[in-house]
Order: sequence, then C-alpha cells, then structure tokens
Amino acid sequence: MKRLLIVDNLHPVFMELVGAAGYRCDYRPEITYNECLHVIGDYEGLLVRSKFYAGRELLDAAGKLEFIGRAGAGMDGIDVALAGERNIALLNAPEGNRDAVGEHALGMLLSLLNNLCTGNAGIRGGTWDREGNRGIELNGKTVGIVGYGYMGQCFAKKLSGLDVRVIAYDKYKSGFSDPFAEEVSMERLFAETDILSLHIPLTSETRQMVNRDYWNSFAKSIFFINTARGEVVDTAALLEAIASGKVRGAGLDVLEAERFPALQEQPWFKDLVNCGKILLSPHVAGWSHESFRRISEVLAAKVLALSAPRP
Repeated sequence: MKRLLIVDNLHPVFMELVGAAGYRCDYRPEITYNECLHVIGDYEGLLVRSKFYAGRELLDAAGKLEFIGRAGAGMDGIDVALAGERNIALLNAPEGNRDAVGEHALGMLLSLLNNLCTGNAGIRGGTWDREGNRGIELNGKTVGIVGYGYMGQCFAKKLSGLDVRVIAYDKYKSGFSDPFAEEVSMERLFAETDILSLHIPLTSETRQMVNRDYWNSFAKSIFFINTARGEVVDTAALLEAIASGKVRGAGLDVLEAERFPALQEQPWFKDLVNCGKILLSPHVAGWSHESFRRISEVLAAKVLALSAPRP
C-alpha cells in the first residue's frame, strides 16, 4: 500500500477516490515544514497547494517519493528540474480551475470597464457621479492573451459572444488558432491589443517580464488583467504606466508580494492601494467553490493513472 502525505486542504473526494484504489492518505493540512521534513521519507506521494516550497532540502529527505501533486496549475512552488533528475513525477490540475480563472478575469475586466467599484463606493459615500462613472464597451475591442494553455483558452472561450476580437501569443506553441482566438506574433499583439490578459507560468524567463520596456511596446493605451503570477509584473513599472496613461486600468488577482505583513512592507504598496484605476483581489481567481472539488477530482485521476497497468 502506497502512502500519500497531504499537506494542504484538498476536497474529501480526493481521499475517497485514491483510497478506494488502495492508497493510504495521511491528511495533515496543519503540518509545518519542519514536521514534513521529518516524515516525508515514509511517503511515495506528496500533495501540496502553496504551503511551502518543495526544493532540494525537502526532496533530499524524500527518499521514497514517486510523485508530487499540485492542487492547482502553477508549478513554481516545486524545484521542477531537480524533481525531473530524480524521476519524481509532477502532477497538476489546470483543468480543474480554468473555468474559475476565466470567469474571474472576465469579471475583473467588466468591472474595470464599467467602473463598478468606484460607482458603488461613490454612492455609499454620498456621491452620485454619472459622468465620472460612464463605462467603456467591450464591443469591437481586441483582447490580447499571452499564454494559450488551459487558462488562456478558457478565457478566450468566455469572451466569445461579447463581440470582441481575441488574439493570442504563446512562445511555446504554434498552430493553435481556434474558433475563440487567432494566433499572432508578439509584434502583432503589441500593435493591436486594447486589453491584455496574462496566462503564463512563473519561470526564470517570465519573472519581471512585464516591465517599462514591455509597456512601451504597446501601440495603444490598454487595460490589463493578471490572474497568472504577480512576480511576472514589475509593479512599480505598472504604476508608472498607469500614471502616464499607457495603462488605462488594471485588474490584479496576483501581486509580487502577497499576504500581510509582506505586502504592506513593499515600497509600492501605498501607491497601489491609493490608485483608483486598479482593482485587486486576494489570489482567488482559481479558487472557487466548484474548483475546490474539481481540482481534487483531476488530481485523483492523474494519481490513479500513474499506477494503472500499461498496455
């Protein structure tokens, strides 16, 4: 019987599905990193979300480990290269939260364009400002998507029916045009985009990719949505782009630093929260009530597929 250590919250359906197939699950969402180091050597599988980094120290202690399952999409919380060297399979579940991310990105976009947060705050504060809260229609706009994996594809699909044109760039894919988006070069995306949405992982290549030069490459003033990873964006440069009018507004579900007090300690924090053209949410785009279960179902299926007999 193979043992799995679960160090973050997973839906009970995961334990039900893999338990029925003979796995023993130790569900310990309260476990600390040091406690995990002391016991991980007894396990063939590790299930994580974002609790701590699965790097060299942890993998050195995990002599029996056969796989790590990430209850989400991004794998930046795992030393992917080292895991590969040690033949540790890596599993994630972008299929489980793509709808949540797509809907959240669309909700942020519509809220920005229609000033829903400022209008709501104004009325509650005793101000009735119709002119200052006039909206901008999506109709006829070009939405540029960077990264056309599960999340980018789902966002494009959610936009269908809203009379927008969707273009997409993916450095690692080609020939992916579909009924929802047209594949374009980065040059065309810079030239034609009215609204930019990021759907890329955090890697050494993408970290701080969206900087001053990046914003200056766009031909138009744009709206910006980021539901990917905060560290992809240079926040100070984004604030400068908003101040100059290069970025007309931004919806950020992710930030370079997250949670308090770390967020409050950032030099750009006060400017961020005082900027009326930025809509913020606490890294929750992919974490809907429905995706909580769906992610666990997807992960369970992938764990079971690892042990399935091969033809």
